[in-house]
Amino acid sequence: VSKQVLEQVLRELRPLCTAEQQFIETFFQLSHDAADLQVLEVSVRTCPSCFSGLSFIFNFFFLRLEEPTAQLLSKIFSCLEPELRGFLDVCNKVHPFGCLQVLVTLSDSVFETWGSSSAPPLSFLSTVLGNMLLLAKSSFNKCIGTLCQEIEEAKMPSKARSGILPSVSCFKEFVNFSEEVFRTARRRGELDKAHLRLASSVFSSINSLSSANLKVNPDMVMMENFHHIYHFLCQKKIQCLEDKKREANQRYSEHMEKYVIKYLGQPLEKLNHFFEGVKARVAQGVKEEEISFQLAYSKQELRKVIEKYPGKEVRRALETLYKKIHKHLSPEENLLPVVWHAMEQEFLRQYQEFEELIQRCYAGSGIAMDFTMEDLLSYFNSITVSN
Repeated sequence: VSKQVLEQVLRELRPLCTAEQQFIETFFQLSHDAADLQVLEVSVRTCPSCFSGLSFIFNFFFLRLEEPTAQLLSKIFSCLEPELRGFLDVCNKVHPFGCLQVLVTLSDSVFETWGSSSAPPLSFLSTVLGNMLLLAKSSFNKCIGTLCQEIEEAKMPSKARSGILPSVSCFKEFVNFSEEVFRTARRRGELDKAHLRLASSVFSSINSLSSANLKVNPDMVMMENFHHIYHFLCQKKIQCLEDKKREANQRYSEHMEKYVIKYLGQPLEKLNHFFEGVKARVAQGVKEEEISFQLAYSKQELRKVIEKYPGKEVRRALETLYKKIHKHLSPEENLLPVVWHAMEQEFLRQYQEFEELIQRCYAGSGIAMDFTMEDLLSYFNSITVSN
């Protein structure tokens, strides 16, 4: 409503101010040409009696020919700029992001007044609108600065477990509202700058999770929120945020990988620990065929670790893992199928690595894990179907 009222005010101001300026310049035979002003000044001085019956306003103007037309109009419309400032202040307060509507309306009005010229025309109205536009830009920048500060300084909810963070929701709300406001705007340079500032603040806010005391793994929360931003920016297709969109996708992938690796160590934790030790000995220079002669990594020790992971126990551990992930992830983001598939791929990769280490370091021992690759595929498939 405030936008419509402001547009109506500006529409009615334009013909009024333009007509008044044209009247003054025509009636007093004024122009912005210095030569014309000099001619008029000479005629006033040579024939002062011709103007003796004019009112004060005539005398004021002709006796001070060095004053531009705009200064006379500023006397006539002395209350215009203060009243406009007050009205803009009201418009800014009507909505938390009211300054966006004011900025767009004034920008379009100034653009229409200036036309295709890169420099403002010499008119009283263009000067007033230019001043109002500077004021609108200042209010807009102040609003964005405050919003960025609120996002960056926001405290993580003490009971936060998962889901989309308030800073991300705030960013989405601003982008949705601003894109609608600027949908028909002729220029959007200020908005693009604001989008980049806010996106940087949101990314900084999410990054601060690494030091936050959350009840769940920070990588999981980061994964969901960066994915949410990426998906949102894919929908909006905002050119200036293309780099941020790619960064969000990259961060989402990085944190999902960290999350997957962290939780995948749990179903085969002791087996993972055993083979990490084997790889460390090989890296230190121990030959692969001599690993089994190391006391901590003998064939007997390997059999003991493998016995702890029969096929049934592995399947049960995977079911527990699935339920834990299901509990952690927020339903609105629907990343469970993606994460579970990533878990499956990583688990199969680890299994293949263990098999290769057994073949290289314990060749001919007849040692093998209690489950095969086909068994693992069956476990993951049955868990997915049953849930």
